[in-house]
Amino acid sequence: MTKVVLLTGASSGIGHQTAQSLAQNGYKVYGAARRVKSMEDLNAAGIVPIQLDITLEDSIQAAVKEVIDREGRIDILINNAGYGSYGAVEDVTIEEAKRQFEVNLFGLAELTKAVLPYMRAQKSGKIINVSSMGGRLTTKFGAWYHATKYALEAFSDALRLETKAFGIDVILVEPGGIKTPWGFIAADNLRKSAQGGAYEQQARKTADSMTRQYSSNLLSSPKVIAKTMLKIANAKHPKARYLVGFGAKPFVFLHTILPTRAFDFIISKAS
Repeated sequence: MTKVVLLTGASSGIGHQTAQSLAQNGYKVYGAARRVKSMEDLNAAGIVPIQLDITLEDSIQAAVKEVIDREGRIDILINNAGYGSYGAVEDVTIEEAKRQFEVNLFGLAELTKAVLPYMRAQKSGKIINVSSMGGRLTTKFGAWYHATKYALEAFSDALRLETKAFGIDVILVEPGGIKTPWGFIAADNLRKSAQGGAYEQQARKTADSMTRQYSSNLLSSPKVIAKTMLKIANAKHPKARYLVGFGAKPFVFLHTILPTRAFDFIISKAS
């Protein structure tokens, strides 16, 4: 039986690459994003684009219903949609902080809740939540982004325990530095939030550093994550966590073994 995948954030970066990889390897993929037009090229690979605004419950229910009506099942849910809104805690509005939680956690949770009854009825399923190495460590000016990813780690751990009895696996993918538009968006948000404020000079330096990093060939390709996603999809007994991509394992390792002040020094220099 062909496995059915519902993948959010399919319009670019990791999601776009993952959708193509899974489809090429025999999975029936429904790629979801706010802008369907940005997924037109996926049609050629047999991927079905779906309009989905992860912050709207009606949109979530409609997307799940479309897949169920057409396929009768969802075998793999990949919660990949998310963004990084960087800025000093003092500069970022609470409204923006709440929006980041709505996209990165609460919308993800709402979609997961909509899919779970079908997976329970099947007595099988995989829920893959895309976190970040930023769910295991924190960088300057990323407080709200990291808060959403730390929360996603805890959410996923609890969900994994709750759904095990129903044959459902919950897996965290924790990318390191991946060359996608994410970094440029985060850098732009950082510059805007700091403009005219007490942190402007520091923020500008950090944003410029982020832009240089994401313009270089230093970071890992999204194909690295797509390959990991395929590995998880094919695995009979997937691991609970996959830490992959540039810097992920060494930085998390250092965060684990070093005193807090020592790691603060290293991560400040890296920023």
